[in-house]
Amino acid sequence: MDRVSEQNGGQLDGSVRVWCDGCYDMVHFGHANQLRQAKAMGDSLVVGVHTDEEITRHKGPPVFTESERYRMVKAIKWVDEVVEGAPYVTSIDTLDDNGCQFCVHGDDVTLTVDGKDTYGAVKKAGRYRECQRTQGVSTTDLVGRMLLLTRTHHSYLQDDSSEYTKHTNNFSKGSRFFQTSQRIWQFSSGEEPRPEDTVIYVPGAFDLFHVGLLDFLMAVAAQCENPYIIVGLHYDQEVNRYKGKNYPIMNIHERTLSVLACRYVSQAIIGAPYSVTAELLDYFKVELVCHGNTDTMLDTSGADPYAEPKRRGIFRKVASGNDLTTDDIVQRIIHNRLQYEKRNAKKVAQALQQAAQASD
Repeated sequence: MDRVSEQNGGQLDGSVRVWCDGCYDMVHFGHANQLRQAKAMGDSLVVGVHTDEEITRHKGPPVFTESERYRMVKAIKWVDEVVEGAPYVTSIDTLDDNGCQFCVHGDDVTLTVDGKDTYGAVKKAGRYRECQRTQGVSTTDLVGRMLLLTRTHHSYLQDDSSEYTKHTNNFSKGSRFFQTSQRIWQFSSGEEPRPEDTVIYVPGAFDLFHVGLLDFLMAVAAQCENPYIIVGLHYDQEVNRYKGKNYPIMNIHERTLSVLACRYVSQAIIGAPYSVTAELLDYFKVELVCHGNTDTMLDTSGADPYAEPKRRGIFRKVASGNDLTTDDIVQRIIHNRLQYEKRNAKKVAQALQQAAQASD
């Protein structure tokens, strides 16, 4: 195994090193929340990520390649090291070879292709800890949303509803309308920009947070020496207006947490207006507004949503060097539809079996 990305030291100096491992396919806030909880149990967090070959053998084909999954896990703010090609079955040697005292996993059972508990050995040795699994999201669920083209997961605020109208009309009239990441304290760093920081604003959907979006945020962070990146997330019905179909795949709350888990993001605005307003720029003291090389749809009024930052001379297009899109991910799912449907059915059967055993 190749130990990589010792981002925060991770020295074998007697500090408590915690081990997590998994597929981390289509990395979402459920994965991030597991890693956040695991990091809180020690001083540094080492994460092992399985290869495509291992995952295919035990579960079916992953959506993302191993190289993409390695990079996505490294970008999660609570991760100190990543071990590429970690074994699917966690052994005592796995922990010892990486200087970890114990491993942490969610409260769901992970089985090998022949039905054995992948954490059986470390559980028997007393080197296993459990954290709470994040309810309501999983790779299986996200794949299902794409295959079934559902919209039931959207958080609906209809354009003509009094609540939505009140929000959009009064967005700039008081701080209570700026629902920032400070309200999601577990995922937010809670740090305000320092005097030497450059506040950068990046609005968008940020759906199915993937390596293409990661590369874009890394490119944005490279625009200055001390970036403080604020991501503005559009409401679900706004995203559906300009992307159509059943987009977004993840609702506003899921997208917010996924973005906040990224180490390059300092803060997020929940339900940001589609057009970047003068009030928003002034309120957050924004010095630079960035957008990728994708086309931009006009606002419902026909206005350029970036007119104000362009007028101020603070608008910049940033190339990520990666053309992966959410549409590309959906196409991967459709291409392997039968295999994913089989995998999802197997996951559901395992969950029902576990529930039945728990009730006995």
